[in-house]
Amino acid sequence: MSWDPAREFLLFLERERHSSPNTVKSYRKDLAQFRFFLASVKGKDILEVKPEDIYEFLLWLELEGYSKTSVERKLAALKSMYKFLISLEIIKFNPAKLVKYPRRGKKLPVVLSEEEITWLLEVPRGDDFFSLRDRAILELLYATGIRVSELVSLDIWDLDLRERFIKVKGKGGKERIVPFGRPAYRALSSYLRVRKNPQDPSLFQNKFGRRLSVRWVQRLVDKYIMKTSISKKVSPHKIRHSFATHLLKMGADIRTIQELLGHSSLATTQKYTHLDLETLRKEYDKAIEGGRK
Repeated sequence: MSWDPAREFLLFLERERHSSPNTVKSYRKDLAQFRFFLASVKGKDILEVKPEDIYEFLLWLELEGYSKTSVERKLAALKSMYKFLISLEIIKFNPAKLVKYPRRGKKLPVVLSEEEITWLLEVPRGDDFFSLRDRAILELLYATGIRVSELVSLDIWDLDLRERFIKVKGKGGKERIVPFGRPAYRALSSYLRVRKNPQDPSLFQNKFGRRLSVRWVQRLVDKYIMKTSISKKVSPHKIRHSFATHLLKMGADIRTIQELLGHSSLATTQKYTHLDLETLRKEYDKAIEGGRK
């Protein structure tokens, strides 16, 4: 029989820790369930796990209807097992160590559907300065998920139109490169032709050729939301939430979303995974059905 990390951990609990039979039985069931999830949904083994895999396992358990207490116990089992494997020098990093089961009392971010985003982006019409600028702002907010403070801080040299990316200065002065798609490229190209003041470095300018304020962009979003049939309370930050949620739905992994949003902690990004449980359910069902063929 080949060496099995889960089996060795359970033996350790029995022989070294003298854990109760019920505890060992529960942990055995938890680890078997985790292994099933890894094999059927992620195509991985216990020793290949990353923190995002454990986050997705917790979501999967939610979909299966497990209580908060049960999910927290299963997470505790994983943390203990990986701590044991570190003590044996089998692995160097505990992927479960920093994973926290989110408190259900927290309100999830409001997001716009893809259809609602389309309605919003199509509102600014015309070829005048204001329409072209406003369309470019909305397109870039959704295409990159940047914060409003980051958007208004952009200078003209932070934009690489040819390669389709922007250089963003985030919290704490950290810089990151964020790409954008063709719709934002077209909107920005049109806006740059009418941009007011070439002597001012700010990318987005008011009618006097000066940098826009955060509050001004917030009012801009309010104005265009009122021109749609969207009934949700929407702010520029809700567009950021929508960007992250739609990326997740299209198959982007949590680490990629974390980098694009400029989050220093994966736990901050994790909240977006709770907005798309239906997609995870479909992916799970697809994986299970594929395994039966």
